[in-house]
Amino acid sequence: MKGDALREFADEVGAKDPVVPVGGRTQWSVGGAPSPDAREVRPPAGIVEFVPAEMTVRVRAATTVVELDAALAAAGQTVALPDWPGATVGGVLAVGHSGVRRLGWGPIRNTLLEARYVSAEGRLIKAGGPVVKNVTGFDLCRLLVGSLGTIGVLGEVVLRTRPRPVVSRWVMASDGDPFAIRGRLHAPSSILWDGAATWVLLEGHGADVDAEQARLGSAFAEVAGPPPLPTGGRQSRRPSEFRTLSGEFVAEVGVGTVHRGDPVRSPPVPATVAELHRRVKAVFDPTGRLNPGRRVA
Repeated sequence: MKGDALREFADEVGAKDPVVPVGGRTQWSVGGAPSPDAREVRPPAGIVEFVPAEMTVRVRAATTVVELDAALAAAGQTVALPDWPGATVGGVLAVGHSGVRRLGWGPIRNTLLEARYVSAEGRLIKAGGPVVKNVTGFDLCRLLVGSLGTIGVLGEVVLRTRPRPVVSRWVMASDGDPFAIRGRLHAPSSILWDGAATWVLLEGHGADVDAEQARLGSAFAEVAGPPPLPTGGRQSRRPSEFRTLSGEFVAEVGVGTVHRGDPVRSPPVPATVAELHRRVKAVFDPTGRLNPGRRVA
């Protein structure tokens, strides 16, 4: 039965000792190291149901994004989750970092329609619903995205899919104003800038992509892909601050995310934000047994 694997996972999580959910470990350092005393738990994997006509897919949390994307491709669809090698659906949602297509595809929190997760009491809880227009009750799905498994452990989710672009084309110019470039384009999927060169991802039907590239001018030429993203850390910066950036970086223009080469220190958390997180944690995990050691804010 469909729910057997989820009930077994809920039993594995239990209700007593500290646990840490494990996915593909591709973003393991985000939020700090979990407590070494916490017991590792792994959710089930597999695609449960894909309904192309409804543009939704039900998938278990340990399924890799690459595996899911390959299944959706057969129906000409995809999902707005970053396909880092080895990354799992549950892990990507728990971390909450969108990929470089966020400018055109939106944040990954918009992808999650329904979640079935295990609570700190070991109960299997359903949040959201398998429809795009769902306004019933509190939006727990958005709260779960980026929570690092500290308020609930994802077991199964329903995701919104989207049409797969017929053409995906990266183009690059060694100079130019990335902010002016954005104003000349209709709907670029991504604009990346390292302080000198600019990369643009154009997607859609071939004729539309050709027309968009023509708007950019002859300075832009097709390239194999985006630049490697520096691995020192991520920052959120105002657009007005981009021109003051120095050192090794790649900035996502129109989004505000900056990938730095040098180690990034987390900014101080405002007291009001820290108190809000404390109150949420106290409601969902009063004993602190879910992913102890991780810091969301």
